[in-house]
Amino acid sequence: MKKSLILAALSLMLVLSACGNGDGNDTVVVSGKMWTEQYILTEMLAQVIEEKTDLNVEREEALGEVSILTPAIEKGDIDMYVEYTGTGLKAVLKEEAEEGADADAIFEQVKSGYEEEFGVTWLEPLGFENTYTLAYRKDEGVDAETYSDLEAYSEEMVFGAPHQFYERSGDGYDDLVKAYDFNFESTESYDPNIMYEAVKNGDVDLIPAFTTDGRIQRYDLETTKDDKGFFPPFYAAPIVRQEVLDEHPELEDAINELAGKITEEEMSELNARVDIDKEEPADVARDFLISKGIIEE
Repeated sequence: MKKSLILAALSLMLVLSACGNGDGNDTVVVSGKMWTEQYILTEMLAQVIEEKTDLNVEREEALGEVSILTPAIEKGDIDMYVEYTGTGLKAVLKEEAEEGADADAIFEQVKSGYEEEFGVTWLEPLGFENTYTLAYRKDEGVDAETYSDLEAYSEEMVFGAPHQFYERSGDGYDDLVKAYDFNFESTESYDPNIMYEAVKNGDVDLIPAFTTDGRIQRYDLETTKDDKGFFPPFYAAPIVRQEVLDEHPELEDAINELAGKITEEEMSELNARVDIDKEEPADVARDFLISKGIIEE
């Protein structure tokens, strides 16, 4: 009898131990897209959660683009990642901003749409915008300050972009060439992290560069302004399943410690440290979080 009680007690201890090991609701799955900035931001989210809460973190870095991440977070395969307001508005919700809407109004529009359609909410923006700029080499023989200025050169230019950019609806390639009357000589498809090398090496003439990418400055590329306002604001913010926040309200306070803490210049330099200086995203993220006093050294 005593032996049976002891065995039962041991079994109960094992069950309780298993329940607290992060295999259930105490684990938050953090994910991201397939390019450098997202590797860094995935690590920032994960490290803040590990430092500020008792939750366990599972990293699903570089899971894919928005067409993969959106159904993944809706189904609960992942719990959180950093999205951009313009992507949420046009590529996911398939909506347009109201005329005259500023960045804050667009954020609220996207937040409301995600909550209603996906059961996912947007936390406070991180502080920087990562939008598109059409970039070219300074020795390209092009004199253009705006997208419209590029129209006169487009017939002699090879355009290179990530495969996903050609598939995007609303703010992708097909809509861009209609809005600006571009007629490129040809197009090439690249991994987002390779297209900068392609324009630097002369394999293509023009790319849709991300404004926070450190290679713009490091490779001495010329950038142009979206003078027709084709692209909406692309402010970065963590998005998370509402069910997870309901179960772990401490998560919102922890993640919102990042709110407004990252400038475009800072994000650009962090990206450059990974892409050019070959530092690890986890190390770059940790250094930044320590420098801001968000986590301890």
